[in-house]
Amino acid sequence: MKAQEIRELSQDELINKESELKEEIFNLRIQIATQQTTNVARIRILKRDLARVFTIKKEKGLN
Repeated sequence: MKAQEIRELSQDELINKESELKEEIFNLRIQIATQQTTNVARIRILKRDLARVFTIKKEKGLN
């Protein structure tokens, strides 16, 4: 997800996006640990998206 797309989200949508990303990272870690998936590169992408959400929340002063 691009930073511009995240900036267009409202406050509630940003909070929801943050929780969705955290949950998806958690689920992916479980799948990797139990060897149900081999897509380990996806976790890196999700972490970057989560960092973008945190950055934009800080820019908007939502923390």
